[in-house]
Order: sequence, then structure tokens, then C-alpha cells
Amino acid sequence: MTIDSQRVVTLHYVLSDSDGNVLDDSRARAQPLEYLHGHGNIMAGLEHTLAGRAVGAELSVTLLPAEAYGLRDEALVREVGRDAFPAPDLAPGMRFQTPGDDGPEIVTILEVRDDGVLIDTNHPLAGHTLRYRLEVLEVREATRAELAKGHPLPPGTEPGEVEDKKMV
Repeated sequence: MTIDSQRVVTLHYVLSDSDGNVLDDSRARAQPLEYLHGHGNIMAGLEHTLAGRAVGAELSVTLLPAEAYGLRDEALVREVGRDAFPAPDLAPGMRFQTPGDDGPEIVTILEVRDDGVLIDTNHPLAGHTLRYRLEVLEVREATRAELAKGHPLPPGTEPGEVEDKKMV
């Protein structure tokens, strides 16, 4: 079976920056990535590269910033009040997850000032060329429940089960 729309794919990956520094390695965490192909679960550039591949395929792909997390946007760097953060001890480099217009976003602290905090809401990898080494471990047909939800579900989940569980 090959990778195609409506199929769940399990793979290992190593993500590196353009200098070869490893940023993430699914094997190091002993947790492969599982995604539903054709549903926007991963970057379009990766989906395009994986389409038509079969179990056992090993490949490398380089994604330019526009194909990955986008170009840096300096308009996303701004100052906010210190009261916007729950932690009293703030330091440059700290990251927080906050609600955004399109879902959760990562906020990186650039500078802590007396009356405010300079933050960056660009994705931490925005503006970076990324290199992936991929190994396809499994390809299977998605269940009806997975297609309805738009992403893989735990094994044995039936349609409606996730939404219909009641407290006992």
C-alpha cells in the first residue's frame, strides 16, 4: 500500500536546520509521527514528498522557509505588559503557549523590561530552511472516525465514540 489521501501514515523523522543541527528526532523520543495524509496534518511540502511512497521508503527533503513555517514577520515582534505573563521570573528565550486567532501559538520572550516584555509570535522555526530525513514505517486505510475527525485516533476508536463518551 502506498501513501495517498485518506491513509494514515506512521513514520520516523529527523529534523535538522540548514547547518546540520538536529532540532528533533522521533527515534530519540521512541515515538514515531502518525498523520492522516491529505488533511493538512503536516506541512504540504512533506505531504507532497511522501505521496506515492511505500513502507520502508527512506528519503530526505529540504524545505525552504516559505514551504515550512513561513518567513519571519517583524510585525509579529511587539511589546506587551508584564501582567500578560503568569510567571514572575521572566527571561529572554522563555516560550509560552497562548491562544491565537488561528489556534494556539508560541510566544518567545526576547527582552524583559521594567514595564513590559518584548515578545515574538513568529513560529520559532519561521525563516529557517529545514531538512527532514524520513522513514515510512506503516501505511493503512483511515477509519471512518479518523476521516470524520481529520486526524489519526487511538486504536479501537469507533465513529462517534470520542464525542459521545459520557461521565459515569
